Amino acid sequence: MPRAFLVVMDSVGVGGAPDAASFFNAGRPDTGANTLGHIAAACARGESEAGRSGPLHLPHLDALGLGAAIRLASGARGEGLDADPDGLWGAAEEVSRGKDTPSGHWELAGLPVPFDWTYFPDTSPAFPDDVVAEVKRLAGTDGILGNEHASGTEIIARLGEEHQRTGWPICYTSADSVFQIAAHEETFGLDRLMALCEGLAPMLHARRVGRVIARPFVGSPGAYSRTVNRHDYAMEPPGRTLLDWVKAAGRTTYGIGKIRDIFAGRGVDHSKTGADRDLMGHLATAVAEAEDGSLTFANFVEFDSLYGHRRDVAGYARHLEWFDAEIGPILAALRPDDLMLFTADHGNDPTWTGTDHTRERVPVVAKGPYSGQIGIRAFADVGASVAAHLGVTSDGPGRSFL
Repeated sequence: MPRAFLVVMDSVGVGGAPDAASFFNAGRPDTGANTLGHIAAACARGESEAGRSGPLHLPHLDALGLGAAIRLASGARGEGLDADPDGLWGAAEEVSRGKDTPSGHWELAGLPVPFDWTYFPDTSPAFPDDVVAEVKRLAGTDGILGNEHASGTEIIARLGEEHQRTGWPICYTSADSVFQIAAHEETFGLDRLMALCEGLAPMLHARRVGRVIARPFVGSPGAYSRTVNRHDYAMEPPGRTLLDWVKAAGRTTYGIGKIRDIFAGRGVDHSKTGADRDLMGHLATAVAEAEDGSLTFANFVEFDSLYGHRRDVAGYARHLEWFDAEIGPILAALRPDDLMLFTADHGNDPTWTGTDHTRERVPVVAKGPYSGQIGIRAFADVGASVAAHLGVTSDGPGRSFL
């Protein structure tokens, strides 16, 4: 039986979203945002030379149709990405009203979000009194720190020393529907942080806050760093997804990266986590060992978390080139009837105003027993197409492009 590998390059958007004007970054609409297009242009101008040099070089993904997907989605040139595609290629646009991880992944898996998420206001304080009271009760503390919109690395650097002195958790949010809690793994305790987030999650999920995120860190004042032990306590999808369809057909599913967290564990048989370099190894192992008829669903988050939010164009370019170089041997190891499809869940243009995600179309490029242009499709069509390749029944709104 054929196998499928659905690989989400987190935040690698290609611009062109028709509703971008309805989404904002620091008061500026996302109209014109183009993560991959603007990175390629900056590299071609010689403006992204830190740790790399010259035009953006992604030969494996470009051969499948990545540069062509940029031109289709937004009309941008995609400098350096001008291969004649030999894979299956196109782009997809989202209908869910969030430009966030759960919205993007659920819809790619065939389930558009049927409600509006709850977002916390960009005020100080940002959180309702009863939520703060519940955090204090669960943590056993007299107060919390933060209570605002913030960058995770910035707020840890600013409040980490006070956190270690008082024992109070650092609580913050962003433009996404999230409640994030940062705490020192040693002085606060990793297990205690996880228990706090797990205990708080039901209250916030009932209010349609998508995720409570544990953000552990280590180090000392002036030298704090976040660890790979992040955990997302996500709201369970309100309907069936690709993972459920595959499981219902008696097949095996593998989650790599944040997939188990994003889908609240539902439909995932086996899960591997770690930094992106670890995840690439797990993906290679899945290609070598995954069962016949199985689905491997992977998320590579560091495009977004390390480079997009930090508006680091050169770092983002380096990571793209690393990913492309690593994926080459993995593509070569696929079986003739395997499908490996690359896409993204939203954009995060590192050239853009602010620090939040950007509303964009996403690329859809694949290697497998299919080729040619698929046009601009719906996110949900991705899940329906993967299901069609595996020969399992789908029940979402998506339509297969295979």
